[in-house]
Amino acid sequence: MEGIVIINKPSGITSFDVIRVLRKNLKERRIGHTGTLDPLAEGVLIVCVGRATKLAQEIEGFEKEYIAEFRLGFKTDTYDIEGQIIATSDNKRVSYQELSDVIEKFKGKISQKPPMYSAIKVDGKKLYELARAGIEVERKSREVEIKRLEILEFEEDRVKILCKVSKGTYIRSLIDDIGEELKTYATMISLKRTKVGNTQIENSFTLDEISNLVEREDNRFLILVEDYFNYDKVEIESDKGLNLFKNGQHAKIQVKDGFYRVYSNGQFIGLGVAKNGYLKGYKYF
Repeated sequence: MEGIVIINKPSGITSFDVIRVLRKNLKERRIGHTGTLDPLAEGVLIVCVGRATKLAQEIEGFEKEYIAEFRLGFKTDTYDIEGQIIATSDNKRVSYQELSDVIEKFKGKISQKPPMYSAIKVDGKKLYELARAGIEVERKSREVEIKRLEILEFEEDRVKILCKVSKGTYIRSLIDDIGEELKTYATMISLKRTKVGNTQIENSFTLDEISNLVEREDNRFLILVEDYFNYDKVEIESDKGLNLFKNGQHAKIQVKDGFYRVYSNGQFIGLGVAKNGYLKGYKYF
């Protein structure tokens, strides 16, 4: 079995818990997700099965959209409600205009420091492992892009926002930074990933739904690799061009610059990128 599965992850389990369940249900060991969701978070988790695991890193790079809720007035060590409170502020309320003005400051490319409770590795150790041991290390800030940031709901000390962000953005850190800018504290209390690239939560399946479909031998939840990517199709017609493509070399072809699903004799063989009349493969199937 191979392809892409769009999971609607529930809150309260890890992303690897999802993989564990799918390995059992699908009877396939080669399964990997394309971007971790914290146990608190829910929503779209794209999973690659079989040879499709080659695509995990590429899908992980897609922009993501979230709906997040946070409260003002306190801070936790994890930046979310599941952590230990480490600071409080008497300033728990701000005006809508104050919040709106601060939100504007975070739109576009910003520098963000990853939280200690994250899976990023420093000297071979994951940051959350160090954090649980009471060790805090210096983390390098990195550039991320906040492509969309809107206030959905605002009531006293509780705020709900919509965020569309680049790869590597931590919503917990964004919320913590917003709190600092408001001269108070802000802690995330819920997070739902609603979109990854062009994949929306409406097209996802729960683990129970997949389990029931598998029992009925119904694989409607599985998307073929060639159907997942919304690229134009291109056919390599010559043996020479096919050999060049398969060997990672540039095959001459008259198509516009861009990404393509590549075929030979009607059979999907991989993904390629065309530039200046030449096509080069970067994922092969």
